[in-house]
Amino acid sequence: MTQTMMGWGRLCISPLFVLVVWEIVCRAGFIEPQLLPAPTSIAVRLVEQAASAEFWGNFSITLYRLAIGLSLAVILGVVLGLAAQLSRFSAALLDAVVRLLAPIPKIALYPALILIFGFENASKVALVVADALFPVLMATWSAARAVDRKLIWSARAAGTSSVACLWKVTLPAIVPTVLAGVRVAGVIACVVVFLAEMIASTDGLGHMLTVAARAYRTLDMFVPLVWICIVGLALNWLIGRLQRIVDRSG
Repeated sequence: MTQTMMGWGRLCISPLFVLVVWEIVCRAGFIEPQLLPAPTSIAVRLVEQAASAEFWGNFSITLYRLAIGLSLAVILGVVLGLAAQLSRFSAALLDAVVRLLAPIPKIALYPALILIFGFENASKVALVVADALFPVLMATWSAARAVDRKLIWSARAAGTSSVACLWKVTLPAIVPTVLAGVRVAGVIACVVVFLAEMIASTDGLGHMLTVAARAYRTLDMFVPLVWICIVGLALNWLIGRLQRIVDRSG
C-alpha cells in the first residue's frame, strides 16, 4: 500500500513541478502569452469550452473515430496473430507482410486513404487501424509462439481442433501480453486520429487545433491538445487496470 502511494506521489509531483515552473515563467513575463499561455489560462479556457455544445460535438467525433479504429485494430491484430499459428505457410506469409509494411510511416498513406474512403470518418478510422494494428499483431504473434507446446498437444490429443485450440488454449494464455500491445496501440491511435483530423477534417479535436492555429489563437490551440492528452491517459490507465486484473486472476 505504501509503495503504491509513493508511486502515485512521484507520478503527480513531476507534472505538478513542470506546471508550477511553467506558470511562474509565464506570469513573470519571460514568455509572451501569445506564444505560450500560462497553465491557469489554459485551464480557464478548458472550462469555458466545456460549456460549448460545439466542443462536445468535436470531442465525441474524435472519440468515435478513436474507438472504432482501435477496436478494429485489436480484432484484426489478434485474429491475424493467432492465424499465423495454423501453419508454416501462414506464418511465413504474415512475416513477409509485417517486414514489408511495419516500417512504412502510415501517415504517408493518408492521401491514398482519402482517395479511397473520402474525407469523412472512414479515412480517419482506416489510418488508425493501419497504425495501431502492428503493436497488437506483433504482441499476439510473439506471445502465441511462446505458449507451452505441451498445452496445445494435450488439447489436440483430447480431440480439440487446431482452430479451437487457438481460442481455448492459446488466446487465454497470451491475454496479458496482448493487452501490453493494446496499451501501446492506444497511445498510437490517439496520436494518429489527432493528426488525421489536423490534416484533412472539418470536425474533431485536431480540426479545432488547426482552426485556432490559422487564426493565431494560441490559447485555443492548447485546449484540444490537453483533451487528447486526457483521453490518452484515461485509455492507458483503463488498459493498465485491465492488465492488473488479468494478472491477479491468472
